[in-house]
Amino acid sequence: MISPTVRFLSLGLILAGTFIVLSSSALAVQILGFKLDHATIPVADIRAGGPPRDGIPSVDHPKFVPAAGVKFMKDDDLVVSFTHAGETRAYPLRILVWHEIVNDRIGNLAINVSYCPLCGSAMVFDRTVDGRALEFGVSGLLYQSDVLMYDRQTESLWSQLEMAAVSGPKVGRKLTLLPAQHLTWRAWKRAFPSGLVLSTDTGFDRDYGRQPYSDYEQSPRLMFPVNSNRQDLPTKAWVAGVFLNGAARAYPHDRLPDGEVVEDTVGGMAVRLRFDRANRHLVLTDAEGTPVPYTPAYWFAWQTFHTNTTVWSKGQ
Repeated sequence: MISPTVRFLSLGLILAGTFIVLSSSALAVQILGFKLDHATIPVADIRAGGPPRDGIPSVDHPKFVPAAGVKFMKDDDLVVSFTHAGETRAYPLRILVWHEIVNDRIGNLAINVSYCPLCGSAMVFDRTVDGRALEFGVSGLLYQSDVLMYDRQTESLWSQLEMAAVSGPKVGRKLTLLPAQHLTWRAWKRAFPSGLVLSTDTGFDRDYGRQPYSDYEQSPRLMFPVNSNRQDLPTKAWVAGVFLNGAARAYPHDRLPDGEVVEDTVGGMAVRLRFDRANRHLVLTDAEGTPVPYTPAYWFAWQTFHTNTTVWSKGQ
C-alpha cells in the first residue's frame, strides 16, 4: 500500500487520487463509491490504501485440502484456526495476506475470516447480521491503518477492529467476534491432524510463497498515521487484545509466562490464559473453560481502537 496524499479543496477533497464529492453542507460524501453521509467515524480519517475496491480480492468460494496433503506451508507459518460443529479449518496468513477476507460457511454458520496485515489483526466474525448472511469484500479504504470491509448486499462500510458498520444502511450494527485459535502451522497440524486447510486454489494468481509485508513487520514505522500513540509498549509489540463487558485489556506476548496459567479479570469476568511462546499460541477461556474470543494485533492498533485499554503485567 502507498501512503495517500490528501489535499483539501473548498467544496471537495482529493484522497490518494480519488475524488470525494462534498456538498457545501458536507452531507453528500462519497469515497470510492461508498456513501458516507451518516458515517460514525471522521471522514477525514478515512484513507485510500492504494488498491481500489476489490483490488485485494476476497475469497468467496474457498476450497480446502486435508492437513496431511499440504505442501506449501512452513512450520513457523501462522494460521487462524476455527472449529464449529466438530470441524476444524485452518486459514494460513500466507494466503490471507493476499486476500484479507475469506467468506466461508461451516455447517449452518456463515463466517468472515478477516486479516489486516497493517495492524496484524486476524479475526473471525459471524457474518449473519439481522438474519441475513452478508458477503464481505475489501473496500480499498482504511481507518486508523485498519482495513475497512464492506458488505456487498448494502455497501455499508465495516471497521474490522471496531467490529461495527461505520457507514451505510447497516451503520451502528455490530459484528460478533467468534473464538478462534492463532498458532503456528507446526502446532496446528499436530493438534488437528484431521483438519482442513484453506487451499491456494483461490481462483486468483498470487505468489503465496512470498511475504509482501516482511519489511513492514520488522520496522517500527507505520504506513499510515493513527490518532492515538500511547507509549506503554513498542509500536509493533504483539498483544492479545480482549474486550469484555465494555473493558479492554492487552496481554503483551513478551510479558506472558511461557506455558503457565495466568488468571485475570476483564470487565468483571474471570479469565484464564496459557501462552505457548514457541508456537505463538494463546489459549483464553473463562473460569469454566469455555473459549473466549481475543484479537492478536500490533500494540499501536489495539490502543488506537481501545484508547483506555489496560495492559497486563505480572503481579498487577
